[in-house]
Amino acid sequence: MRIEQASPKMLSTAYRITQDTIDTIYPDYYPAGAVAFFKAHHSTEKIEADIRNGLVWILYEDETPVGTVTVNENHILRLFVLPEYQHKGYGRALLDFAEAKVFAEYPEAELDASFPAKRIYLMRGYVEQSYHTISTDKGDILCYDVMVKRGNSAPEPKEIRG
Repeated sequence: MRIEQASPKMLSTAYRITQDTIDTIYPDYYPAGAVAFFKAHHSTEKIEADIRNGLVWILYEDETPVGTVTVNENHILRLFVLPEYQHKGYGRALLDFAEAKVFAEYPEAELDASFPAKRIYLMRGYVEQSYHTISTDKGDILCYDVMVKRGNSAPEPKEIRG
């Protein structure tokens, strides 16, 4: 497993991981309008801008890209693992990596928790800071929590190889 910073040529990979995960997982938790909102929110334009700013990371198993995470200052964003690779420790590795990057410079990590991921973040020591709703174009309501975690002695961030 290794985690590498995404280059511009990895845009389609980061986008595919994000969209495939939303398509597979989110319809079990959210109405169609909310799923469409998530898909539009994680557009190629937004991912491309984050890649240009050096904020996007890709996790590989052997040579297969299986997950992605974006770290913007103390905010952990867009943490997705392809459905067929979930429950194998890849999400944990991405979150460990992202937290190490955040806690190396900031006392607190923040993220927006979707319904599918909230339980995981609670188990990792995140606490709810605020609750939000967004009305989508199709009249559905998207609900999510902003969650925070205080850093302690997180290890220094490093690329994972091996």
